[in-house]
Amino acid sequence: MKKLLAIVLAALMLVSVLAACQPANNNGDNGSKPDDGGKTDGTYKVAMITDYGDITDESFNQTTYEACKEYCEANKISFKYYKPAGDSTPERVDKVEEAIDAGYNVIVMPGFAFAETVYAVQDKEEYKDVKFIALDVSKFDVFSKFYTEGDMEKPLIDENNKPHVGKNVYCAVYKEELCGYMAGYAAVKLGYKHLGFLGGMAVPAVIRYGYGFVQGCDAAAVEMGIADQVSVEYVYGNKFAGDPAIAAYMDTWYQTKGVEVVFACGGGIYTSAVEAAKKANGKVIGVDVDQAAIIKTLSGVDGMTVTSAMKGLGATVKNVLNETIKNDKWASFGGKVEELGLVSGTDPELNYVQIPMKSTQWADGFTQENYKELVSKMFNKEITVSNGIDAMPSTTITVTEYGNIL
Repeated sequence: MKKLLAIVLAALMLVSVLAACQPANNNGDNGSKPDDGGKTDGTYKVAMITDYGDITDESFNQTTYEACKEYCEANKISFKYYKPAGDSTPERVDKVEEAIDAGYNVIVMPGFAFAETVYAVQDKEEYKDVKFIALDVSKFDVFSKFYTEGDMEKPLIDENNKPHVGKNVYCAVYKEELCGYMAGYAAVKLGYKHLGFLGGMAVPAVIRYGYGFVQGCDAAAVEMGIADQVSVEYVYGNKFAGDPAIAAYMDTWYQTKGVEVVFACGGGIYTSAVEAAKKANGKVIGVDVDQAAIIKTLSGVDGMTVTSAMKGLGATVKNVLNETIKNDKWASFGGKVEELGLVSGTDPELNYVQIPMKSTQWADGFTQENYKELVSKMFNKEITVSNGIDAMPSTTITVTEYGNIL
């Protein structure tokens, strides 16, 4: 009997050792809490799917991941992120389905690349109780064929052949014209007179960034009485990625035209602006998130980023998760594509669109207090910014449009 007991104990010890030596799940379990069914009452589990990047991209994925992780750890909710095998809708859908099969019923997806994924999963009967939170996925993305001609045959439609977002989907979009305005206003107040806007593709979000930027540059120049000295070069690369031809074009801006700072707006296209700026000791303005760190890493130059026009991805994630999980208010979000902008006139960091307090290169011409005054006036409608995208705003400064580079 003693011999049998010893054999059993030895076997149990071996099983424990083998279990401890199993490799970690490469889908990114954050290790915050064991998979206990999610919320303490077993209702919710949160998963995030990365787009075509990773959670260390210092951009959409990392910001979203950190917000999800922080909220879930604080509230004892199970959380895991999943990284698709590649950059395609089927691969993103595969990870969404894998997360749902594992019991995750709140799926967070950052970036316009998820428009087709929304199309693919929202109307499946078995997913009707899953909550899909899509960040920066606009009506344009989901209702047009712009992003659907690759993997899908048509945009989102309902049984009446009309575009729709399912009751299990919430899309958060942002008033890019407002933070574009802030960035342009700040740049001119900080002493830059020859500026450039490099957009990715001429889609609504990018246009709003650009037109807001131009309006901000114009307002600051008029206030300072230097409108005749301020100009903006304006172009689209016609792609959301860096390209040698775009970098060469930016070289002419910095080195021949004398452009001092470029607002590079649209996916990875900023890399071409950074490459050219480095050669000419020029400056750039980041987009979507605070890009100062990633631009420093890319360029090896400290202080290249004047400021960044930012979207409040983290604030959005925490608010929607909290309202859904703690306050049972998903009905306030489901089926909506909601534009987010200013919610505070006194604390700029509470707003869904802003420039960074930490990395903006504040100076006597534009201080943090000046920025707060600007935000207060925008919040109180003393300053209005057009969100129109049909034509370049009328300005006192000179704006030269060049169309597309490619």
